Amino acid sequence: MHNVTKAKLLAGETVFGCFLKYRDASLAEVLAYQGWDFFLLDGEHSTLEPRDCENLVRVADLRSVTPLIRVPTNQPHVILRFLDTGAQGVQVPMVNSPAEAERAVRAVKFAPRGNRGLGSTRAADYGQTAPFHEYVKVANAETLLILQVETIEALGEVMDIARTDGVDVVFIGPTDLSVSLGVPGQPQHPRVREATDRIAAQVAQAGKILGALASSADSAREWRQRGARYIVTNLEAILVPGVRRYLEEVRA
Repeated sequence: MHNVTKAKLLAGETVFGCFLKYRDASLAEVLAYQGWDFFLLDGEHSTLEPRDCENLVRVADLRSVTPLIRVPTNQPHVILRFLDTGAQGVQVPMVNSPAEAERAVRAVKFAPRGNRGLGSTRAADYGQTAPFHEYVKVANAETLLILQVETIEALGEVMDIARTDGVDVVFIGPTDLSVSLGVPGQPQHPRVREATDRIAAQVAQAGKILGALASSADSAREWRQRGARYIVTNLEAILVPGVRRYLEEVRA
């Protein structure tokens, strides 16, 4: 399937996605009607397993929203199981070096670039619609790879991480970065701001796409001004303020 989100990024557009931590397909379907470019199913900080993600990917496919998954760890066998659901890309946490970036690329790409395993899975339409050699070619071209940089260790390696062949987006993980910098839970702390500015500058210099987490519409606009074109928002960041505002107004 054509990866519309990747095509938009390659065309210089900005894309907006929603983090989903819940396995309910009906909730995902309602959200899909709202016009998101992509869903980022959170396999790291939630209880979502590959089976849950497979059903959510079906919903995304049904409503033409690009399904992406944040995997729990940078391990080939883990990444493989999540990609086999039919997801059109993965976001890999805690990438601290070019070697780790290369490991992620090789897990996502089929040979000759990588070593991803091939089978009659949902990702390959169960082998029903095209020969494997055609599927492999399309998958290598269309699958989106996003790497998270979120530690002190990664700060000195951003340029080489971003330049790794096969990496599409470098995403700033603000919460773990704040922890690593000694100011946990303070993404606006000057120390974190200085680090994110350094990351953004190096990603731009490497000619890659910057990704960021936006906590609000204002935050998303700010990140666009800072150069981000892959912007993700937690569902809770939108849902909770809306519910609170509604209850405040009706109870006034």
